[in-house]
Amino acid sequence: MTTLGLIGLGRIGAFHADTLTSLPEISGLVVTDERPDVVAEVAAKYGARPADSVEALLSSGVDGVVVAAATPAHAELALAAVERGLPTFCEKPIASTAAESARVAEIIARSGVPVQVGYQRRFDAAFAAVKEAVDSGAVGALHTVRSTTMDPAPPPMDYIKGSGGIFRDCAVHDFDVIRWVTGQEVVEVYATGSVQGDPLFTEYGDVDTAAIVVRFDGGALGLVSAARYNGRGYDCRLEAHGFDDTVVAGWDQGAPVRNADPRFAAPGDFPAGPPHHFFMDRFTEAFRTELSAFVDVVGGAPIRGATVADAVEVAWIAEAATESLRRGVPVRIEEVRQ
Repeated sequence: MTTLGLIGLGRIGAFHADTLTSLPEISGLVVTDERPDVVAEVAAKYGARPADSVEALLSSGVDGVVVAAATPAHAELALAAVERGLPTFCEKPIASTAAESARVAEIIARSGVPVQVGYQRRFDAAFAAVKEAVDSGAVGALHTVRSTTMDPAPPPMDYIKGSGGIFRDCAVHDFDVIRWVTGQEVVEVYATGSVQGDPLFTEYGDVDTAAIVVRFDGGALGLVSAARYNGRGYDCRLEAHGFDDTVVAGWDQGAPVRNADPRFAAPGDFPAGPPHHFFMDRFTEAFRTELSAFVDVVGGAPIRGATVADAVEVAWIAEAATESLRRGVPVRIEEVRQ
């Protein structure tokens, strides 16, 4: 049985607390956050052991650590756990910038301590089936992959202010999954975007709607669409188009779309709904499978999810997209690496 430490009890951290305490492999959970009242509340709700600081949690005898704090703290917290030799699960991104992510990755690689990064779409059954179809050659030569992420509403503007922008905060999931599905590396990115909602996006140097074209080294093209406003619900889809076949994920009964074809207008026709409300209900089972896989990592198994090296590559793609939006031109990955 395994005892884990959970650092950070905000939206995703509290969600992870619920997931972790439901896993039969977990015998104990130690939790901490900067807010003592939240620590006490979560500990009482889930029967977890509270810790009054990160240091106290790391010294409490846990077997591994889950980092779910705010993005700016990820690098410091992950390295603190790694320095103790504790296998670590870190929510994306591993650090606030690509350059910092690369530096952190070097330290982790030298340590030999396993670190898994939170890209849960890899553990979704439909997304995994798309990956299998591509890998098996069932779709033939892959020429295009499309990934869509649209939130029903933006997160709080205080979060947006420090998120690093839509490419680093939201579209990184798309960047990771298209890189994973294609098995190819990105060589060039062109990104554009607009602000059609809250003007604070402009003030913070961000956009609320973005489109990104990605060129892979194997010749495939990637098309990513990201938006903060989609009132019908949380829209997350993946399409892989090959010479022989097309496979999709996310076109389920909870897809937040209204079919305009009059032949499918009757209630109960596809999609029957209700629409997915947010990423946590869309990917509940994927998060559970992802964290269960991390428990295996704590026990000595290899990482089945995203590695720190994967996270660094995704960070470079996000960096290139950010630069492309600023300059209005395609940006090669090798440019931002330099």
